Amino acid sequence: MKYFITLLLFLSLGLGSAKAQNTTQSVLNPEIPDMESIKERINDKTSPYYYPRLIAEFERNDTMMKLDKFRHLYFGYMFQEDYNPYRPKSIGTALDQFYEKTSWNRQDCDSVIKYCEIALEDNPFDLHRMIDLISAYKTKGKSNLAKIWQYKLDYILMAIASSGTGADEENAWYVIAPEHEYILLNAMGALVKDHVFYEPYYDFIKTKEHDGSTGGYYFNIQNILEEYNRKYPEEE
Repeated sequence: MKYFITLLLFLSLGLGSAKAQNTTQSVLNPEIPDMESIKERINDKTSPYYYPRLIAEFERNDTMMKLDKFRHLYFGYMFQEDYNPYRPKSIGTALDQFYEKTSWNRQDCDSVIKYCEIALEDNPFDLHRMIDLISAYKTKGKSNLAKIWQYKLDYILMAIASSGTGADEENAWYVIAPEHEYILLNAMGALVKDHVFYEPYYDFIKTKEHDGSTGGYYFNIQNILEEYNRKYPEEE
């Protein structure tokens, strides 16, 4: 179970012990997302997981949202009309200039925040921009905003981690965008070395762990491929 250690410690930094314990149990007892059930619940106006309400809670920074809601929010996004796992970035290369710098000044942070907000308005699960936004807020000393966005990022990663173990195809993790595979592994302290696609719908990411050992993790991208091909059959 070594692949959970870093992520669980990472989670506990931002949560109280009781909350962390409940979420940890969900991750150590992973559950494959039932996509049909999720789809039904997020479209049911009487359900606590009705998607318009979920996304409204998320956007108003409601820190009462827990793992069950984040699982429906994250995986349920695949059934929204604007979902496209391969959509072009709304801000293009606007942030590239800031990655070349060793540190950001306040003006840099203001620009990064502006571009990240644009990107996240277009795609609420652009996790790279979420990470940039957290960094910019921390640099500006806006710790409360940084903590709110870290909370969101933590729970999105835990939603992914709760979907499997990554140990083999049967226990593969589920993601809604290929880039989330790399973000999860980076959060766990693993260095990505290579990527292999196995038919019919598995990504295998070869890694080097923080302790120097090598390994790899499986991701199930069946739903990504199905939803993309359903919406864009001409590109299949």
